[in-house]
Amino acid sequence: MNPQGPPLPTRQVMSQWWRDISFLHWRVDPDLVAPLLPAGTRPDVHDGSSWVGLIPFRMVDAALGHGRPVPCLGTFLETNVRLYSVDDAGRRGVVFRSLEADRLPVVAAARLGFGVPYQWARLQVDPVGLGPDPQGRTIAYRSRRRGRAGAGGRIDVEVGGPVAEPSPLDLFLTARFGLHTRVAGRTLWVPNSHGPWPLRSARAVVVEDTLVAAAGLPGLTDSPPDSVLFSSGVRTVFGLPQRV
Repeated sequence: MNPQGPPLPTRQVMSQWWRDISFLHWRVDPDLVAPLLPAGTRPDVHDGSSWVGLIPFRMVDAALGHGRPVPCLGTFLETNVRLYSVDDAGRRGVVFRSLEADRLPVVAAARLGFGVPYQWARLQVDPVGLGPDPQGRTIAYRSRRRGRAGAGGRIDVEVGGPVAEPSPLDLFLTARFGLHTRVAGRTLWVPNSHGPWPLRSARAVVVEDTLVAAAGLPGLTDSPPDSVLFSSGVRTVFGLPQRV
């Protein structure tokens, strides 16, 4: 896989920064993942395994088209649970099983427009921004879905040194340039593009999570993650959806 995203195949409809992001991943049998994917897609695998990601970060300066960032609503906290997919045209992507966000209008708009399962939640990250040399520092994420007995948890990640040469697995998990989703009975692929992630090694100090179980994969996060990475972030752009 190429760490540099390809040019968008359609016009740009959105841009945003993903900041202070941690990638926690677990191996999973592709047969367990397959029923959770949209029609017309199948699990994308690496080394015989599919993967489940638990990914907290800060969304910053989201904007429509080529416009300026949306005031207030364009910056918020998010934690998502995602799977990895490929369709018959060979277009790789991610499939979101859940996305926690702390902006209710964003949740409503994303569910309606893109069919992605956003949930309104209380989220925290500490600190906000680790600076130019985060090695050895710990970033703490908290989430709790609103409502009785809401899913959520606690993730503490200690940041390590820069990854000089990302492994094939690192690229498989992070260099994803599309989204598969289901809207009005149709499976769509939404292209996106961004530059190479400035990746760092990382260690999960604490993982107390119920989001992955709520997303249909119980027991997975009882074990330590099989891959942990951190990045200060990238700017990404999205194009128009294409039918699968």
